[in-house]
Amino acid sequence: MNPGDFQLAEPLSGRRIVVAMSGGVDSSVVAALAARSGAETIGITLQLYDHGEAVGRAGSCCAGRDIRDARAVCDKLGIAHYVFDHASSFQTQVIDDFADEYMAGRTPIPCVKCNMGPKFTDLFALARDLGADCLATGHYVRRVEGAQGAELHRAADPARDQSYFLFATTQSQLDFLRFPLGGLPKPEVRALAAELGLGVAGKPDSQDICFVPDGDYATLVKKLRPEAEAGGEIVDESGARLGEHRGLIHFTVGQRRGLEIGGAPEPYYVLRLEPETKRVVVGPRRALAVAAARLENINWLGGDHAGPMTAKVRSLAKPVPARMEGDRVVFETPEYGVAPGQAAVLYAGDRVLGGGWIAKTERAEALAA
Repeated sequence: MNPGDFQLAEPLSGRRIVVAMSGGVDSSVVAALAARSGAETIGITLQLYDHGEAVGRAGSCCAGRDIRDARAVCDKLGIAHYVFDHASSFQTQVIDDFADEYMAGRTPIPCVKCNMGPKFTDLFALARDLGADCLATGHYVRRVEGAQGAELHRAADPARDQSYFLFATTQSQLDFLRFPLGGLPKPEVRALAAELGLGVAGKPDSQDICFVPDGDYATLVKKLRPEAEAGGEIVDESGARLGEHRGLIHFTVGQRRGLEIGGAPEPYYVLRLEPETKRVVVGPRRALAVAAARLENINWLGGDHAGPMTAKVRSLAKPVPARMEGDRVVFETPEYGVAPGQAAVLYAGDRVLGGGWIAKTERAEALAA
């Protein structure tokens, strides 16, 4: 790593870098590299939701212990560290939205909403107020200077790539952002942390959504929206009743486990959720095939790109050949398990062209007859 990885237009001496610090190893290494570059470096941590105190467990970006870890790193590096309480906006823009999306029968992606709201919007405002020349984060993506300006690219390490979660990054944000870790594998980042003497070098990565530390989404939604416990019928596509369920929040499109349907001629999957009737509609896997999806709130970073592209409809899915027709993403071959509320992210090779939220899916024509 070298100072050029921050890609500022001028030498870093006399420049100011604000680093978004979660208390984990990634953002701590970014802070150390920024400080080592000669730029004035300031660490900022947003206190969003302290589940550590609530459940007696650390390990997320929002726990109290993580704030202490971030402060300890900054103290070691000799840089300023500020903590800002943005729990109110996080509650409204992320947690409440998460519950409402489940109640509406959609599959939410809170990490994208967090990046769109408290993390990038609020951090950008703070960094600008502090007179920063850029905002650096520990995300595993790459910022590449292209012929028409800054471009967002997948990380060099496919196993760590976070580009799916950053598709809503705007061009003006991308111009201001820096991602120093995008070209590194995680083991090398940990080695750098150890070499730099950072106490978080061996700290484990967070595996859960920060405000759902145990992965029990249903319990959280029921706490926020007690009406979520209302049960209903499980039916097939003809409307025939096959069973009962304990609440739509226990199901997502493509799910097979937990249906508890006896006597079905073949394995059944969740095809759609109907919040108005509180019905879970199920069918065979072939009925999950989707030919296209209509997107809303599209964010486009691809300039005038008109060439081949791929689409990714889940964070762990492989990109598949697709094309855009207006506000619709059309898949070259049917895609499975595509759910409203998820994001469709578009790529040209490793470059992120943009993406949008899936509002409605279109069943493959061959199966719709």
